[in-house]
Amino acid sequence: MKFHQAPVTYVGEVQLNVADLARSLAFYQDVLGFQVFDQTDTTATLTADGNRPLLSLTEIDNATSRNPQETGLFHFAILLPTRGDLGRFIRHLAQLEIPLGGGDHDVSEAVYFSDPDGNGIEVYRDRPSTEWEWDNGTVQMGTKELAAQSIMDSAPTEPWQGLPPETVMGHIHLQVNDLAAAEEFYTKGLGFDLTTRYGTGATFLSHGGYHHHVGLNTWNSQGGNPPEPNSVGLAAFTLEIPTKAEFQQVVAQLEDIGAVVRNSQQELRTFDPAGNAIILRIQTN
Repeated sequence: MKFHQAPVTYVGEVQLNVADLARSLAFYQDVLGFQVFDQTDTTATLTADGNRPLLSLTEIDNATSRNPQETGLFHFAILLPTRGDLGRFIRHLAQLEIPLGGGDHDVSEAVYFSDPDGNGIEVYRDRPSTEWEWDNGTVQMGTKELAAQSIMDSAPTEPWQGLPPETVMGHIHLQVNDLAAAEEFYTKGLGFDLTTRYGTGATFLSHGGYHHHVGLNTWNSQGGNPPEPNSVGLAAFTLEIPTKAEFQQVVAQLEDIGAVVRNSQQELRTFDPAGNAIILRIQTN
C-alpha cells in the first residue's frame, strides 16, 4: 500500500451523513466487515485495523435522499491487500445475495454496490504498479468484464472474516458540476497530477504516481447544485498530507486560486468548486 503512506498525499477517511445509524452500522459491519472504532448515539467511526479510522457515519435529523443530479459522492473505494482477499469478499457478497457490478480497469479489479442510503461503494484490489501502462504521464485505464470466477478461484477457501488490517481507503470518486473548474482546483490548489481522462466527462488525479486518489465526473451532475445540508451522502473526506511544509504549501496554493479555507475545530477545511468538503490533515505516522 505504498501509495497510501508518506511521502504520498492520499485520502484517509470518508465521512458520510446517514438516515439511520443502526441500519448503516449493521450494513458496514456485516457486509463489509468494518470494526467500530468509536460510537455515540448519533455517530460511529469505523476501522479495519482497530487503529486507523477509514469511515465515519453521522445520523442526521429529517434526512432526505440525495438527488443523483446533485454534486457529491459518486463512490468511495476500499482497497484490499490482495486478489485473494477480493475473491473471498466476492464470495461473501454472493452468499448475502448483494446486487453488484464489476469491472477490470487494467490497473485494478473491482466490484461495485451501494449502502442502504444509496452511497456508491467500490471494493478493489490493485494490480502491481509495475504492470500499469503509462504514456507521457497518462496511465492506461479502461473498463472490461471482470473475471469474477478467476478471482474467486484465487482466494483461500476460508470464509470472509472482515476487512484485513492492511485495508485502506483507496480513492474517492466525486460528482462535480464543472469539470474544468474542478481540475484546476485539484491540480493547482491541492497539487494533484492529472493521470488520465475518461472521455469528456471524467478525470482522474493522483499524487506520487498512483493511478488515482481522486476521480471527478459530470456524468449526472453537469451544472448541478450541492445537496441540501440534511441530505444523506458525503459530508467530507480527508486528505492526509505527509509534512507540515507540504501542508503549508497546499494552503498557500488554495489561497492563491481563491479557494475558501476555514479553520474549524483545530482542522483546516476547504471546498472544491462543486461544494465537496475536504479536511486537510498532516500525517501522524
